[in-house]
Amino acid sequence: MLDFDKELDELRVKLADVQTSVRVAKTETHDQIQQRIGEAQGKLDKEAKAAKAQADQAGDQAQEQWKKVKADAAVRIAKAKRSIDHGGDQIDADMAESDAEWAESDAEDAIDFAAYAVESARVAILDAIDARAQAQQKAAAVRPA
Repeated sequence: MLDFDKELDELRVKLADVQTSVRVAKTETHDQIQQRIGEAQGKLDKEAKAAKAQADQAGDQAQEQWKKVKADAAVRIAKAKRSIDHGGDQIDADMAESDAEWAESDAEDAIDFAAYAVESARVAILDAIDARAQAQQKAAAVRPA
C-alpha cells in the first residue's frame, strides 16, 4: 500500500522550497533570477522524466494524462521563457509592465493548475484508500474463519 502521508510530506517540502525561492527571488537581480529559473527548469525536467517513467508503467490512461500534463507544462514553460527573454530586451517601461503582467498571469495560472492538481490528488488518494478498504473487506469475507 502506498504511503500517502510520506508522499504528501514530500509535496509539503517542495511547496516550502518554492515559497522560499519566490521570497528570495524578489530581492535578486535579473541574472540571479535567470539562474534560479534554470535550476528550477532542471528540477522540473527531472520531475517530468520521473513522472513519465511512472506513467509509462501505469498504462494507457496514465500515459494520456501524462501527455496532457506535459503539453500543459510545455506551453507554460514556453510562455514563461518567451516573456523572460522578451523582457530582457525591452526598454520601454510600458512594454515591460505589460510583460510583467503577462508573467504574473502565467504564474497565477500555474498556481491554479497546481491547486487543481492537489485537489485531484486528494480525490485519487481517497479513491485509492477506499479501493484498498473494499479489497480488504471482500478478501476477509471470502476467507474461512
